[in-house]
Amino acid sequence: MISANATDLPCYDDIERAARRIDRVAHRTPVVTSRTVDARTGARVFFKCETFQRGGAFKFRGAYNALSALDAAQRARGVVAFSSGNHAQAVALAGRLLGVPCTIVMPSDSPEVKRAATLDYGAEIVLYERDREDREAIGRRLSQARGLAVIPPYDHRDIVAGAGTVGHEFLAETGPLDMILTPCGGGGLLSGTALSADFLSPGCRVVGVEPLAGDDATRSFRTRTLQTVRNPETVADGARTPSLGRLTFPIVIDKVADMLTVDDPALLRAMFFLWERLKLVVEPTGALAAAAILEGAIDVRGLRVGVVLSGGNVDLSQVDTWRKMAWGAR
Repeated sequence: MISANATDLPCYDDIERAARRIDRVAHRTPVVTSRTVDARTGARVFFKCETFQRGGAFKFRGAYNALSALDAAQRARGVVAFSSGNHAQAVALAGRLLGVPCTIVMPSDSPEVKRAATLDYGAEIVLYERDREDREAIGRRLSQARGLAVIPPYDHRDIVAGAGTVGHEFLAETGPLDMILTPCGGGGLLSGTALSADFLSPGCRVVGVEPLAGDDATRSFRTRTLQTVRNPETVADGARTPSLGRLTFPIVIDKVADMLTVDDPALLRAMFFLWERLKLVVEPTGALAAAAILEGAIDVRGLRVGVVLSGGNVDLSQVDTWRKMAWGAR
């Protein structure tokens, strides 16, 4: 992968422009607190609930921002995106709102709830086999054949800027924080959050959290060399990305304070805790950052900590399987 030039990278000005584009269209999602979580962690914890965003995840912010930036001719031709679910839904919903035809390349094993929502929003779905086909290559072929604009899930200036509005809103409500933790797949949310925190809350440490099986960003962060992973086996389907991107990698290296991993059982225990104690329906990927503090992967005692819950599109058919994974058969 070729590194981006500094002038190609998104900046905080892009996030402010994105905030204006999505204003009154995207939801300003709530921030919630919990005395139980504070007592358990020894911190003052604030949860940014992107579970309540349109389309059920933060991804709508970037998708709407990116499609809004297209010229009229490109909007008429349409777009192609590739995603296991949340970006797919976000692009499809943004396309419906803006009148942009959308084609979505999705893996055949993507959660049924996410595939159904993508269809309901009016998109055409092209399925592929994750273990033997390249979704980006399929997307490029469709783009060339049909004249479609490619809207990738994270490695796109407008996508990162839209994701950065999460941190922009979060800090506007909470004031300065000592730390913000976000889930990390391809790094769009993490990069955007780091850009917002760097501008709005200097000294705030932004930390990304990945599934242990898909630790490519953590290895990239530690080695300062882009690392990859192929189809990691994890319940965090939104973080089954092969690597950080051309844009997100340099931002992570420059602006992010640390990277952590959590294994699937810890992730699922945190997810069920959020369901049962905070009454927040969070999907596995969306609970990654919460798992880091609830399972003690990082010491946050005495700090004001923000935690991004990135999505809530849960495949309820998997609940029994997930409970067994979290605690073993009992």
